[in-house]
Amino acid sequence: MKNEKKFQTLNIITISFAHLIHDIYSSFLAPILPLLIAKFNLSYSLVGLLTLFQRLPSLLNPFVGLIADRVSVRYFLIIAPALTTVSMSLLGCAPNYVVLAVLLFVTGISAALFHVPGPVMIKHVAGHRMGMGMSFYMLGGELARTVGPLIILGAVSLWTLEGTYKLIPFGLTASALLFFKFRNIEIKQDFKREEQRSRVGETLLNLLPFFLLLTAITFFRAIIKSTLTTFLPTYLNVKGASLWTGGISLSVLEFAGAIGTLFAGSISDYIGRKTTLLILTAVSPVLMWLFITINGFWTLPILLLLDFFCLPIARFSLLSSRKSDLKGRH
Repeated sequence: MKNEKKFQTLNIITISFAHLIHDIYSSFLAPILPLLIAKFNLSYSLVGLLTLFQRLPSLLNPFVGLIADRVSVRYFLIIAPALTTVSMSLLGCAPNYVVLAVLLFVTGISAALFHVPGPVMIKHVAGHRMGMGMSFYMLGGELARTVGPLIILGAVSLWTLEGTYKLIPFGLTASALLFFKFRNIEIKQDFKREEQRSRVGETLLNLLPFFLLLTAITFFRAIIKSTLTTFLPTYLNVKGASLWTGGISLSVLEFAGAIGTLFAGSISDYIGRKTTLLILTAVSPVLMWLFITINGFWTLPILLLLDFFCLPIARFSLLSSRKSDLKGRH
C-alpha cells in the first residue's frame, strides 16, 4: 500500500511522454485540412464527416476498458502511438477520400486504445496526488497539439503534402523507446483487485446517474472543442490567412489549453475534482458566447481563455468519476 501512495515521478513522465508522441501525430489533420480540401475538392459536409470518422471508434471505449481488465495495458500505450504515427503520416499520400476516411478511422481506434488505459495507469502511479499526475498526463497531450501543427506544416514545407510519410520513422523510434520504458510498469494486478472489489453490473447501476450527466457535459464540450481545434485553420485560410498563420494560431490556442490543464490538475487536489469540473463546465459556454458575439481586439483574448477553460474538462471528468469525489470528498 505504501508504494501505491507514492508519486512515481519517472513513471508519470514516461506515460506523459507517450501521450505527447501519440497526440503530436493525431493533431495533423486540422493544419493540413485546407490542402486536403483543395486536393480532393471537398465540400464542408465531407470535411465534417472526416472528424466523424476519426471520432467514431470512441464508441468502442467500453470494450477497450473490458479488454484492459484482462491484458497488460502497457502494451496499449506502446502500440497506439506507432499505429497513429503510420496512419496520420500517410494522410498526404491518400489517393482519394475513401482512403483518407479509413486512415482517420484507424487513428480513432488507436486513440481509443491509448486514452482509455492511460488515465488509469496515471491513477496507479500517482498515488494520493492523482490531480498532479493527471496534470502531467494532460500537459503531454496539450503540448503535443501545440507543436503538432508546426511539425506537420514544417514537413509539408520541406517535402510537400505527399511527402509527410517521411515523419513515420520518428514516431516509430519513439514507440520503440517506450517499449523499454514501459516494460517495468505493470498494473495488471491492480486491475484485478479493482475487478474483485466490485461487480461491473452493480458499479454501472450505482454510477448511472453520474455517467448520464457526464455524457451530456462531454457531448456539449466536444462541440466547442471540435469546432475550435478542427476548423480554425480552415476558417482563417478562407478569410485570407496563410497556412502557417492558421497553424500557428492553432498552436497558440492549444498552448493556452496546456496551461489550463496544468493548473486545473493541481487546483483540483485542493478544491476537489467535482468542484473543478463544475467551474470549467460553467465558464466554457459563456466564453464561447462571448467569442461568437464580440469582434475586434477582444476576440483573441477570449479565445485563449476559452481554450484555457474548455480543454481540461474531458480529462477531469475522468477524475471526478472516483467514488470519493462523487461524495464530495477529496
